[in-house]
Amino acid sequence: MLIEEPRCDPSPSRFSLPTSASRKPIRDRTNDNPFSEAHFRTLKYRPDLPERFASIQHAREHCLDFFAWYNDEHRHSGLALMTPRDVHQGKVNDRLAARKIVLDAAFAANPERFVRGRPRPEAPPEIVWINPPKLQPQAAESEQVVA
Repeated sequence: MLIEEPRCDPSPSRFSLPTSASRKPIRDRTNDNPFSEAHFRTLKYRPDLPERFASIQHAREHCLDFFAWYNDEHRHSGLALMTPRDVHQGKVNDRLAARKIVLDAAFAANPERFVRGRPRPEAPPEIVWINPPKLQPQAAESEQVVA
């Protein structure tokens, strides 16, 4: 005699729970917040991330150290290799001026190494959006008509 085991049904209907129609399917929300996703990826691939935390306190201490490093020392490619602290404290122009001096000296010493000409430091973007606001059609027209 063959006895079938009952199958585990993980759907909400198994428990008589209503399903939400307002939440996107998982495949459509993999990048809900690209900033948080990048943050987590950096945390996950740091060599000092333990395989397991010994306690919640251990996890909190690790994250406090990580966030301090991430905001104060880690140079972000999306911020033209500046730290978030540099950007938020308005130090971008000072950092760009210092980079320009170094790049000019490198170019003067070895111009043949710069096949595209004199290098210029890249500035971070002026504005960064997760979801940029959309102009209303009337607002967009009225902004163009202003004389």
